[in-house]
Amino acid sequence: MTTTVRHLTMEELHAGLDEIRRAPADLGELKMIVRRPEIGVREELAEGELDVVAGLVGDTWQKRSSRRTADGSPHPDMQLNIMSARVVALVSQDPSRWALAGDQLFIDMDLSKANLPPGTRLALGEAIVEVTAEPHTGCGKFVSRFGVDAMQFVNSTIGQELHLRGINAKVVTGGRIRVGDVARKI
Repeated sequence: MTTTVRHLTMEELHAGLDEIRRAPADLGELKMIVRRPEIGVREELAEGELDVVAGLVGDTWQKRSSRRTADGSPHPDMQLNIMSARVVALVSQDPSRWALAGDQLFIDMDLSKANLPPGTRLALGEAIVEVTAEPHTGCGKFVSRFGVDAMQFVNSTIGQELHLRGINAKVVTGGRIRVGDVARKI
């Protein structure tokens, strides 16, 4: 049976804002870990290893070029892409589609600028990650998977304030992480 995917309208997306705003501020939950071992490939993991140099071990972050570095090398402040589990649930409409967002970590937590400004550290399993100032914005793939309205929604003024597209982070202390781990501001 084939499931038809319908992209939500701006009105439907805005109707989800109250639920997104109810995300916990200080103690969240890691809902999904996604490793990208090759371009276009996603592996959902029950547990993973975060490393100061490699980011999520086995992910292609170290091989991905960045327009934000002078030499095109991977940006050190974009090691991890973290998205709100509530936002991805809204735009994807189905947990089986979460990994399509392209992020590695999906956390049920308030990722807003006010709650997690750059420099904020999160304890996650055995690891500690730090929110960086690099903006996390959607791309053409996000549009094709979730729709133009979803891209405009996450990049709107309110979308930027709440970090609806997510945040970038770097690993400051490596360690094991597992789905279900508590994400705690420190």
